[in-house]
Amino acid sequence: MTVPVPGPGPDPGPDLDPLAAWRRYAGPCVLLDGFHALKHALRFGAEVPVAVTGDRAAALALADELAPDVRDALDGLLAEVAHETYASLVPRPHPTAVAALAVRPSRTANLRALAHLPRRTPVVVLDQPRNLGNAGAVIRLAAGFGAAGVVTTGTLDPWHPTVVRGGAGLHFATAVERLDVGELPPGPVFALDPEGEDIRKLKLPDDALLAFGSERSGLSRELRARADHLVALPMRPQVSSYNLATSVAMTLYHWSATGGAIQGSRGS
Repeated sequence: MTVPVPGPGPDPGPDLDPLAAWRRYAGPCVLLDGFHALKHALRFGAEVPVAVTGDRAAALALADELAPDVRDALDGLLAEVAHETYASLVPRPHPTAVAALAVRPSRTANLRALAHLPRRTPVVVLDQPRNLGNAGAVIRLAAGFGAAGVVTTGTLDPWHPTVVRGGAGLHFATAVERLDVGELPPGPVFALDPEGEDIRKLKLPDDALLAFGSERSGLSRELRARADHLVALPMRPQVSSYNLATSVAMTLYHWSATGGAIQGSRGS
């Protein structure tokens, strides 16, 4: 389910002015920065009203090589503009010279998906994350493992353009929302903490909320109080911590290796 994009008139197409279409949709839509972000968004059903490129032939050749499943969709969407024009539409030009705007999924639908039980795959919770790139990498990981969703608490917007760029468009493969700790979906909370039980001794349930503290200060008091289990990753003494995305990858891998199924999960 998607929310309608505001604005009068027909949906733009390759025969209409791509810059006028971009201006029309830039406010309410999500920036897809680069070929791979657009490719993933299309694969997972995103509504994309406008897409531009500085080199249409090169973009379609890349689709032939890496994404033949969405090649026809890209052929119908991509409008070629001058490279300088493309560069003016994005904060930082991508090497593939491709950019698009996509309709953000309905928050109501995402919350419904996160709350649905029984849940066959975990939800990843980032408790007050600080680094936009790390948040994007986590969403990409969660999509790859078929996680039911990624929830952030605190002030970081998980749909910030830098997060979407880091996630390579895979926000559309899972449910991504920002919530307060008191609004978290149902399920047992397994929170990563150095004082927790060694994860190698545990089997993480499919309906778990896997919670990770911020890169700098760890779990908040609110999330720690909400946790049902504290879990620790193995780490050599005198090594202070892992990168957030690394911690999430290790935890999701442990879940999948002890019975969690990637095939058939959301986004497979």
